[in-house]
Order: sequence, then C-alpha cells, then structure tokens
Amino acid sequence: MATKKFKCKVCGYVYEGDKAPAACPVCGAPASEFEEIKPEKAKLNTNSNTYTIIYSSVMVILVAVLLAFTSQSLHSYQQKNADNDKRQQILRSINVTVSPNEAEAKYTELIKQAFLVNDNGEKVEGDAFAADVVKSAAEHKYPVFVANINGQNKYVMALHGTGLWGPLWGYISVEKDGSTIFGADFSHQGETPGLGAEIAKPEFSKEFIGKKLFVEGNFKSVAVVKHGKSVEGQDYVDGISGGTLTSNGVNRMLFDSLSGYVKYLTSLK
Repeated sequence: MATKKFKCKVCGYVYEGDKAPAACPVCGAPASEFEEIKPEKAKLNTNSNTYTIIYSSVMVILVAVLLAFTSQSLHSYQQKNADNDKRQQILRSINVTVSPNEAEAKYTELIKQAFLVNDNGEKVEGDAFAADVVKSAAEHKYPVFVANINGQNKYVMALHGTGLWGPLWGYISVEKDGSTIFGADFSHQGETPGLGAEIAKPEFSKEFIGKKLFVEGNFKSVAVVKHGKSVEGQDYVDGISGGTLTSNGVNRMLFDSLSGYVKYLTSLK
C-alpha cells in the first residue's frame, strides 16, 4: 500500500509509492527531479467556539492554581504581619509604641501572661493571643494580657464593637486596682477620615488615662460624650467632633466588652 506521494518538478505528475520512480512516465524526467509531497498539518481554528471555551477554561484553571500557590506561599508572612500588628496594638494600650520589627521582642519582654477568663472571672482553657475576640465573647471567654511595667502589673483587655461604617476594636489596660485606666488603643475599619477615624489617634486614646471603670464599687465603664457635655456619676471623655456615631460606637463597645470582665476586675482589688 502506497504511503508516500512524489511530484515531478518538470511536468507536475504525481506518483504514489514508497519512493520516487526511476523516470517520470509522462516526461521521462529522472528520479532526482521528484520531490516528496508532505501532508499539511491541520491548523487550529482560533475563531471557533470550541477553541474559545478550551482556552478560557485553561486560563481560569492556571490563574486559580497560581493564586492558590501565591496565597499559600505568602500565608506565613501575612500571619506574621497580622500577629505583629496585634502585638503593636496591645503594646500601645500600655503606652508603648514600637515598629513592626520590634513588636515581637517587646511583646515578649513586657507581656508576662496571656489567658482567657469567663464571666465569673475564672481562667479557662484557650489561647488568648490567637482567639477571635468576637467569637470568644460569644462563648463568654475574654482575653487578658498581663504586662509588667517598671515592676508593676497592668491588665490588658480586648474590645470589639461597631462604628458608623464597620467594626471597631481595641485594647484597654488598667492598674492593679482593676479600675484605673492605664492606657488604651482603638482601631476601626472604614470610619470617615478626619472624623470618626480620629479614634485611632493617640490624642483620643490618651483621654482615657486615669479614668475609673468602677464608681463606689459599681461597674460604670467610661462614657464617651459630645464635647461640652458631661455624665453624672461616671467618668467620661470627649467624643470626636463631627464623629458622633463613631463616638457612640466606642461608648457602647467599652461598656459591652468590659462587662464580661467585671468579676475578673473585681477580683484584682
């Protein structure tokens, strides 16, 4: 069975066989004047729907694989950055400000204990640092970080709430009496720049230093009020000018979050 085709370059005659003929039966040209005809490879129709679907599917899978690989590769770095950001927030609540590169070492130096407590002020099992504050609070478990500053213990508690546009959170520390605020730090997601976002600035958090959470033995928290206003029978600070809803959110966050710590704070006295 013939497997090849040969074309005479002189007259164009096409011969089928395993090799070119000794002479062209038409013009008598020798075998050297024949050239093998190679079959053309099928061309891919890049305009077809099938090609478009296959190409799109392959690209989607490829991009998904690359994104998954990149995410997995960067996960450890992302987690380290998130952990150092949390360490910085905790340290700021005890009036210590450091860079991200210094956060881990300073946190290890100053934070001597970290644990969870329940509504009764009792220690319970769990990782205080890794705990999701919102989920833990729903389970009536609250993180406590014990810092030692110049030989004296300060007790840091986690806060969470809601502002005008999104979540609020922070940390607040108290002296060994369980009532006097030693420091505070607040953060937010999406509050208005120049207004509600001002709660993240030191000028706001410093207002809380020295304020009392308990009045005559009763838990009162610290109120955040409109500038020029006051609250009878309770310590208070001025809210953010023009950021009333965010200020109200901080006020609720303080009371609601610290309510879970009341018995623990009472036990410190």
